[in-house]
Amino acid sequence: MSYKLFIPGPIAVSDKTLRAMAQPMVGHRSTDFVALYQSIQPGLQALFYTKDPVYLSTSSAWGVMEGSLRNVVAKKVLCCMNGAFSDKWLDVAQRLGKSAGALKFEWGQPVDPAAVRAELSQGGYDAITLIHNETSTGTMSDLAAIMQVVREFPDVISIVDTVSSFSVLPIKKDELGIDVLLTGSQKALALPPGLAIFSVSARARQRAATLSDRGYYFDFLEFQKNHENGMTPSTPVIPLIYALKSKLEDIAAEGVENRYNRHARLNRTVRDWAFAKGFKLFPDEAYGSLALNCFANNLNIDLPALNKVLKSKHGLVIDGGYGKLKGKTFRISNMGDETDETIAELLKALDSALAETPKLAS
Repeated sequence: MSYKLFIPGPIAVSDKTLRAMAQPMVGHRSTDFVALYQSIQPGLQALFYTKDPVYLSTSSAWGVMEGSLRNVVAKKVLCCMNGAFSDKWLDVAQRLGKSAGALKFEWGQPVDPAAVRAELSQGGYDAITLIHNETSTGTMSDLAAIMQVVREFPDVISIVDTVSSFSVLPIKKDELGIDVLLTGSQKALALPPGLAIFSVSARARQRAATLSDRGYYFDFLEFQKNHENGMTPSTPVIPLIYALKSKLEDIAAEGVENRYNRHARLNRTVRDWAFAKGFKLFPDEAYGSLALNCFANNLNIDLPALNKVLKSKHGLVIDGGYGKLKGKTFRISNMGDETDETIAELLKALDSALAETPKLAS
């Protein structure tokens, strides 16, 4: 049976977006592709709030996350860790043979700017990794406050993952001084997985030029060289680029501020529904994500049973917790193309499914 995803990604893709992917292929070294690539640059730069180029990588965001370490870490990288995905960055850095420090916070806690300052003050770091919106726990750190600290350390190149926050709220790359800002296609952009989108500062490219082991596939200098010709270094996922062009048209039609307001409103609607049921938010409410809500399963609901009813009777699916939080939390996405009507439909279905779902023995 077909069903609709309300998980934190991949998320539901509109018929319009799917139709955009069905356009005939063009050669990726043709003038037709150059025209397609160049046509989306202004819209992407506006969403990134940057004057820097925006690159397209045929990969998951993790490809660019790993590649960024290869491009900018000469001495040591500080990995800010407060959930499953930010924790993984330390492992990736170590597998690359990079010297890495771990700045750890409890899952559900935001990254503390004062702790970042204290650690960077120790010296020796030339890069920092940060996940703005830690999807595993629904926790959104104060990016502006953290970047204010990072800017105090001119040698530290910042790599910021906005995979699940990009286009949910404004993230002003140049104003914040972010060196590498990256996202993926399958979250709030509501595209299928397989495309990473990222923008790199001139100083990050200058750092890359000093490193000989940055590889090829994710080499910032290769991306820049090809960008200047309206191309990508390797064969791009052309259907997803057509879909991205379509999505940029949708965002322009809605108005970006309206998009931000819609995400905030729908997030609040879901949160209020859960609070009325007696559930609690897993992170502190002040740091709750605007793209999704991660609720503590404090009512001891049988989450697999709940999802089974949701899927079989209503054609909808939510998330039953990630990693060590599986069964202890559940996550409901409100990002992408969701509307007041689709969220209302979901919450009505959840009401019905909860009435049929047993609680676990405590």
